[in-house]
Amino acid sequence: MTDPTGLEQARTKMTQAGVAPAAIETFTRFYHLLESGETGLIRENDVDPLVDIPNRAELTLSDDDAAAALAQTAMLKLNGGLGTSMGMDQAKSLLPVREAPDGAGELLTFLDIIVGQVRAARQATGARLPLLFMNSFRTRDDSLAALQRYADIAVDGLPVDFLQNREPKLLASDLTPVTWEKDPDLEWCPPGHGDLYPALHASGVVTALLGAGFRYMCVSNSDNLGATPDATIAGWFAASGAPYAAELCRKTAADVKGGQLVVRKADGRIVQRETAQTHPDDVAASLDATRHPFFHTNNLWFDLQALAAELERTGGVLELPLIRNDKTVDPSDSSSPEVVQIESAMGAAVAVFEGATAIEVERSRFLPVKTTNDLLVLRSDVYTLTSDYRLEAQAPAPLVDLDKAHYKLIDGFTQRFAAGAPSLRDADSLTVRGDWTFGSGVRAEGKATLSGEGGTVPDGATVGAEGF
Repeated sequence: MTDPTGLEQARTKMTQAGVAPAAIETFTRFYHLLESGETGLIRENDVDPLVDIPNRAELTLSDDDAAAALAQTAMLKLNGGLGTSMGMDQAKSLLPVREAPDGAGELLTFLDIIVGQVRAARQATGARLPLLFMNSFRTRDDSLAALQRYADIAVDGLPVDFLQNREPKLLASDLTPVTWEKDPDLEWCPPGHGDLYPALHASGVVTALLGAGFRYMCVSNSDNLGATPDATIAGWFAASGAPYAAELCRKTAADVKGGQLVVRKADGRIVQRETAQTHPDDVAASLDATRHPFFHTNNLWFDLQALAAELERTGGVLELPLIRNDKTVDPSDSSSPEVVQIESAMGAAVAVFEGATAIEVERSRFLPVKTTNDLLVLRSDVYTLTSDYRLEAQAPAPLVDLDKAHYKLIDGFTQRFAAGAPSLRDADSLTVRGDWTFGSGVRAEGKATLSGEGGTVPDGATVGAEGF
């Protein structure tokens, strides 16, 4: 008998781990693409820019239509991330972000603020507005425990969460599942947020929402506190009749990563191109804001009837493009074996749904925290947290670049800003090189810069172009 193939080994491993059949079939489809040499690259010569889309700020919509649409809307937050890039080992959504708006001094996490946003929208509009989380096997327990303090958040008959799938990391040398006895958990990886579809299919959540009288669903990342419940967008989406819509923002100089929507020349369909799907020769063109003016926020809207029909038709195995992600089995050990992680992007489903569309939204709907640089801005006086739990900008967000050697991981970051974030309201940028600990009441102005080996920035100091 011949040895089982890499795919057979992977399928067996997933089956034994209880992974949903739709996720196994999705992995199988991607494995064949990977084996055939598919890269998932979308070349610039094969697409046109997407430029002509409606702008949320210019919509004319009656209050009644907006309220009616929101009353049929559910909110879904992708909550599978551990924040490993910042050295975390629990759900990123449990990271403290801001003090409570009541001034009592309590530090609120992403999850606390999301709950506050939904509660406020319910109170203001009367909408039931279910809040659901797609958790991973490593974030579920902690997140559900944190939600226990909010007994009112659940909507009768609907789950608070469902579980995303997992898949084996594959050895780059032969595409067999990797074995890592030091930490067997590292043998597994999430399949990217394109796993939303097989996970929804396995959980029955879409059917449950339709049965409870809901028609639309807004999906966003739990680390993006800008993606608040929005009746105006809900009303626009309902009136559009589209099965699917994506929220896009105009690019700034800081937007050097992230996916974008483009128009495929071959058939005129809108498709998503992620950074990992961009050929090195096309990077400059993809980042050129005069050619591709928008980037993808990963805030999506679905018509649940259209989504249910597609999940039923495909068994949850949507034909999304492959994203090949080359890593090491232990992300913190560059000498550990090289592996391939098979991923997909949920936004790539724009090409699956005929009639899919997009809308330009304000920058305030895109406030993600991917690094400690982002976290510092969010904690600073650039934003205030309103009584309805929205983050309201008081000034343009400066470009923050902290020395990765000292600030990349959350523990080091927290130690160096133990006295609180500096004032960034008057800063164009803050660049820190060296090991600096910030005192209380520090202000950054203009193009603020710290360099050298490091030290302590005194209480009340002002940091400018020449330091302090």
